[in-house]
Amino acid sequence: MRNFITIEGCDGVGKTHQTRRLKEYCSERGYDVVFTREPGGSDIAEQIRKIILDANNSEMDDMCEAFLYAAARIQHLKDIVKPALNQGKIVFCDRFVHSSYVYQGLGRELGLDKIVKLNELAVGEYMPDFTIFLDLSPEQAFKRKGGADKNDRMESVDFSFHQKVYQGYKNLIAENPDKFEVIDAGGTAEQTQSLLRQALVKRGVFK
Repeated sequence: MRNFITIEGCDGVGKTHQTRRLKEYCSERGYDVVFTREPGGSDIAEQIRKIILDANNSEMDDMCEAFLYAAARIQHLKDIVKPALNQGKIVFCDRFVHSSYVYQGLGRELGLDKIVKLNELAVGEYMPDFTIFLDLSPEQAFKRKGGADKNDRMESVDFSFHQKVYQGYKNLIAENPDKFEVIDAGGTAEQTQSLLRQALVKRGVFK
């Protein structure tokens, strides 16, 4: 049984919608599952999330941003993820360390090695068993959702940033193919959900 699964993708790809549908599916079948998200997930981490995503904080230093994500992650692990895993529950997390790798390490150009080291301190041994990547380019994602959310500081960054993020994900997957399940998110929401569930069966999460 694989217990810790993270879900990644570019902004606008539909992670939140797909995660909500997966949660409904698990609830209907009685799976003992915890769904959470980053940044956030627990009270203190959600307060940090507000600071990170507030569009009024446009002058935030990139390294400050990276440390805030790591700080929220530490608290989130303590409050939500570790207790659930220790109880034998399956944990699905909407974003985790790979977001920091590509958004801050590559998109912000802080350096992948630097962000990996920072997050080694933050997460220790609690790396995901594998990661689901909803694959859709930022061009397609933003077109489908009708543009970026101007109230979200991360979505509002210039488009070249999101292109670097997408390429960063693709590079990580190419270097660590066994750690990812790549889902084509270019179809309908129903098609994407079906592919997602099939990947979870393949990985032994569901029967």
